[in-house]
Amino acid sequence: MNIYIKEMKSSVKSLIIWSLVMIAFVASSMGKFAASSSISGQSLNDMISKMPDALKSMFGSGNFDLSKAIGFYGAMFIYIVLMAALHASLIGSNILSKEEDDKTAEFLMSKPVPRAKVITSKLFAAFTNIIIFNAVTFVSSLYFVGYYSKGENISGDVLKLMLGVLALQLIYVSLGLYFSSFLRNPRLSSPITIGVMLATYILSLAIDIDNHLSRLKYLTPFKYFDAKNLMNGKRFEIIYVAISALIVILCIGGTYVFYQKRDLKI
Repeated sequence: MNIYIKEMKSSVKSLIIWSLVMIAFVASSMGKFAASSSISGQSLNDMISKMPDALKSMFGSGNFDLSKAIGFYGAMFIYIVLMAALHASLIGSNILSKEEDDKTAEFLMSKPVPRAKVITSKLFAAFTNIIIFNAVTFVSSLYFVGYYSKGENISGDVLKLMLGVLALQLIYVSLGLYFSSFLRNPRLSSPITIGVMLATYILSLAIDIDNHLSRLKYLTPFKYFDAKNLMNGKRFEIIYVAISALIVILCIGGTYVFYQKRDLKI
């Protein structure tokens, strides 16, 4: 069976679950916005403005107009980003090593298929998974945010945010692939990738809290496509797009190099 099709079939159940979780999250988040409408928008903004910076950063509530549906969505968006990054990290770190975990690597590699082709097929399957996940999130966001926006055009903001998420997904799926390509114990690739993802997220929180750390923003992809910047009229910054592309290219290139040399765990 074609490796790409096999990978897609094996990931259908997981992808459906992740997609349903994301739809439920977006729906419940906007439901909270509707419930909070009993509080005047200005009162809610004033209440949030009095919170410590650390809390505002953790809950993603700073610099957004919470009286508007798109502003409330922006405040909740960090959780969408985290879920998307976690999903991408798991896909990338597991897709190359699943045969080793299942003790079927010897069978796969006994086929007349070069390792480079195996990598390419699994790479396309991983990218397909994150693109579908991103598309489901985009469509559900358009629907639920649009429903509560009272005719306000929100599609441009949502599109920019989801393009930023896609770039973040590509970074972490590539990191996962890279780690799994050279680690002798394939089971370590997931915790390491997720650990890196969480460390970069915590760094982004620290930067929001302490401006003296702003020079470290290049070390965390969570600062490359910040919702509060994209929703305040700013465009994607070329430097961050370039760094993202470089990370993805280097990680994928490293995956091809190391995976073809690594002794597989049979």
